[in-house]
Amino acid sequence: MNPFNSFILNITVSIIDFLYRGRDYQRFWVLEEIARAPYFAFLSILHFRESLGLRGPEHLYLMEEHFAQTLNETEHLEYMESRGGSAYWVDRAFARHLVLIYYWVNVVYYWVAPRSAYDLSYGVEVHAAHTYEKFLENNDDERIVEIMNDELEHASELLNAMELIK
Repeated sequence: MNPFNSFILNITVSIIDFLYRGRDYQRFWVLEEIARAPYFAFLSILHFRESLGLRGPEHLYLMEEHFAQTLNETEHLEYMESRGGSAYWVDRAFARHLVLIYYWVNVVYYWVAPRSAYDLSYGVEVHAAHTYEKFLENNDDERIVEIMNDELEHASELLNAMELIK
């Protein structure tokens, strides 16, 4: 990961971990709410580039991947909601304000430096997988195992996307 992305990710993770200490499903819900934002941003920029006639050979593949990732993250979000992750208004307000910021940061970042935007999202997905892995050390939840594996798959897909847009 590039140093700037690592710095931003580490600060954000520290804040969320502090705020959601002992509240696993609420933290997971916030993380899943946020996790969809980059894929929405990537799709927005890909559509915008297409409108400007700047479509590249990887364009359709990336749109399909990011749309599928968005749907998958939404499924994760719904599971966390079913476990009470969005039960408190303060969690919903925090996540929705944070996701607005994160979305627009990703829009600009993807337009200006798409590889760096993918790098940041890769770091987020790897962090999510590690977060779920820690949770599973003390808890048994088969759906979380599936979600953790999905996050690792997203990370792999993001690495592939970085290779495509060299």
